[in-house]
Amino acid sequence: MTQINPQETALYALFDAQGIEHRTVEHEAVFTVEESAGVKADMIGGHTKNLFLKDKAGQFVLVCAINDTIIKVNKLHGKIGTKRLSFGKAEALEEKLGVQPGSVTLYAILNDAAGDVKLVLDSRLLEHETVWFHPLRNTASTAISSEDIVRFAKATGHNPQIIDFAALNEEINP
Repeated sequence: MTQINPQETALYALFDAQGIEHRTVEHEAVFTVEESAGVKADMIGGHTKNLFLKDKAGQFVLVCAINDTIIKVNKLHGKIGTKRLSFGKAEALEEKLGVQPGSVTLYAILNDAAGDVKLVLDSRLLEHETVWFHPLRNTASTAISSEDIVRFAKATGHNPQIIDFAALNEEINP
């Protein structure tokens, strides 16, 4: 079993303090949605992809979505009120969210105490009873209820913007 680091301990402590039920499953390291498919086959619920982005003005954005959601990064800025977006650098990811590439997760917003990162959630996350995210490392997955996603975000000081990406994509390609 992988040793739990202090950040992960703080994550579970926040869950417990907020009354958020959680379950963690250890697995081999996965770095992409494709790699995780086999690992997560027995984990019932919504599986996710998470993007760390930065706009031209220096605003950081964390997008958390269901794994098969189409996210048109070059069109998202108009909907969320930022400048044009591109992928954030690994150094900024570690500085702002305390995780490395391959471990980007909703739960990393816990490390953004300064509130520098805008949180954007896919509305489809809220359609699943249970949703899985990495617990700040890519060698495990931790599930919480979809009802607790927004409660978790607010407990970290983040009021997420919820986007219907399917509708957004329809607006882009009518």
